[in-house]
Amino acid sequence: MVAIQSYFKAHEFIRKHRLWKWILIPGIMYCLLFTFSMYFFGRSVNDFIEWIKDVTYLTSWQEKINSYTIDFLLAFGGLVLWAIIMLFYFSLFKYVWLIIGSPVFAYLSEKTESIIEGKEFPFSFKQLSKDITRGIGISLRNALWQTVYVIFIAILSLLPVIGWPAPIISIFVECYYYGFSMLDYSMERHRKSVGQSIYFIGQHKGLAIGNGMVFYLMHLLPVAGWILAPAYAVIAATLSLQQYKTELQSVPRPVNTI
Repeated sequence: MVAIQSYFKAHEFIRKHRLWKWILIPGIMYCLLFTFSMYFFGRSVNDFIEWIKDVTYLTSWQEKINSYTIDFLLAFGGLVLWAIIMLFYFSLFKYVWLIIGSPVFAYLSEKTESIIEGKEFPFSFKQLSKDITRGIGISLRNALWQTVYVIFIAILSLLPVIGWPAPIISIFVECYYYGFSMLDYSMERHRKSVGQSIYFIGQHKGLAIGNGMVFYLMHLLPVAGWILAPAYAVIAATLSLQQYKTELQSVPRPVNTI
């Protein structure tokens, strides 16, 4: 609930402090890239599924069997596989955008906290470079782990009936890792190591999943949702962590940081 409520707070925060220029400019760029990439991704997925059916002789076998039940299972299985691959494509696009937009996201997160705390963080190109480098590193790390999970889920989706929930599982994995990236900007500013960030967010998976979930739901609103989603996500993540400031001070340093 904290993560979801933070999006409503983010809207009021943006409106009150007139941060629209930091929302709209990168948001429009994201919207254009998202529209073109999803169009071409969608076409390539259809071609890929048809290729799989040809290579495995599923089409010819389906015609020989001529069974309504088999036709339904294969059609539904193809739809499930299409959804998972599209989510995977979106995931790759999302991480590319996180890397490109890391300077803006780092600044927005810092700007949000400076307004909340009532103090200005002195600009430091060195610190900004560190934030950007860490943001890129976290994005690559999350992309790697998410790819591993999505490949496993895609294989699961090929199983009739058992694999049908696979797209839902994939969505939750996507939401967790996107929310993770948004929350880590604040973790870096609180001088938490990557290992501490992984530990804390792992202990508060609901924050990451909730942040990522609303980000995805905003994509159901064409154009406006696509423009607002990225910046709203990072501001909402920053606001949500404000409720855990005391806990953040005592985050242990785990040995494993993978």
